[in-house]
Amino acid sequence: MNIDWSNLIQSLINSVIFTSLGLVFFAIAFYVISAVTPFSIRKELEDDQNTALGIVIGSVIIGIALVVSAAIS
Repeated sequence: MNIDWSNLIQSLINSVIFTSLGLVFFAIAFYVISAVTPFSIRKELEDDQNTALGIVIGSVIIGIALVVSAAIS
């Protein structure tokens, strides 16, 4: 069984690059959400237990994950 090391290393590098880009997009999206909202997201989620806000932020994260996964494939 022969392993194509160059192909394996190239795939690993691509995975690291797309993971890094995905994390950057997540950070940018969270920054935009927190900049647009007139209230503290942390206070709403932790203190007030605002489930609707958690669902919206989760939906944004899932949407960005779908875009990143489509870019990878």
